[in-house]
Amino acid sequence: MTPIKSQNSNMLLAFLTLLGVIAIVAVVGFFILRKGPEIIQGQAEVTEYRVSSKVPGRILEFRVKEGQSVNAGDTLAILEAPDVVAKMDQARAAEAAAQAQNEKAIKGARHEQIQTAYEMWQKAQAGVTIAEKSYKRIKNLHEQGVMPAQKLDEITAQRDAAIATEKAAKAQYTMAKNGAEREDKMAAEALVNRAKGAVAEVESYIKETYLIATAAGEVSEIFPKVGELVGTGAPIMNIAELSDMWVTFNVREDLLKNLTMGAEFEAVIPALDNKAIKLKVYYLKDLGTYAAWKATKTTGQFDLKTFEVKASPLEKIENLRPGMSVIIDK
Repeated sequence: MTPIKSQNSNMLLAFLTLLGVIAIVAVVGFFILRKGPEIIQGQAEVTEYRVSSKVPGRILEFRVKEGQSVNAGDTLAILEAPDVVAKMDQARAAEAAAQAQNEKAIKGARHEQIQTAYEMWQKAQAGVTIAEKSYKRIKNLHEQGVMPAQKLDEITAQRDAAIATEKAAKAQYTMAKNGAEREDKMAAEALVNRAKGAVAEVESYIKETYLIATAAGEVSEIFPKVGELVGTGAPIMNIAELSDMWVTFNVREDLLKNLTMGAEFEAVIPALDNKAIKLKVYYLKDLGTYAAWKATKTTGQFDLKTFEVKASPLEKIENLRPGMSVIIDK
């Protein structure tokens, strides 16, 4: 009798123990497998611009370091471009030559040339005077019947030749005195302007050897080293404009309820001791079929697409850095 009672008690105890274990497992499973809150994780982004040069050259000097703050107009780096310097020497020499030609066209002939032309004109005038006197004497003699007609014709031709010579000498003197023609002066001036344009072009290339910050920010990355060659348009460094920051989230479309265009919401930044911030949605676009998606049913009734959501802080956030995680609890 006693052994049977003891056996029944052991069985009851084992059964109760089993029930207790099942209950504990059920409770633990309920809390563990229960669906927790949805967490949407994004990260802080910042506007960056790349600094590059129009001209190829060798890095001569860096004026800044990574992590350094810069202001608009600061010199970031200096390139060495001997080819551009050589072109500047050529351009300046061409400008000097064109300027000399232009001054010559404006000034006209030299004083000695003008004086020579004047003396030739005076000589031609004297020849005309003598030819006129000779012509009158021969004509009078011819009218008196003393001089033959052939002699009169010869002196008439000599007089006409002297008059033509005087006109030509006067034209030469006038041309030497007045200088170059208007068209020649315009052509010389155009050559000067073209040479000045070439100099200005090379000067712009020389300015490109000094890399200047176009906006205030922070040097986020420098690519080449001092002494390395860089090509035209090759990026030399990145400048992050920390004043223009936003947060990007990749959100499944069934979680977009409170993330519509213009919506304001709260999020926390773990890196800043879970600091709460307020954001406003200003960009919303699906990422396309290449983005991650999730079927709501195994039968594939429809697919949930992923949307890119960009939101800007409603106020400046101290110590927020690009790449920091931003969390939304749904």
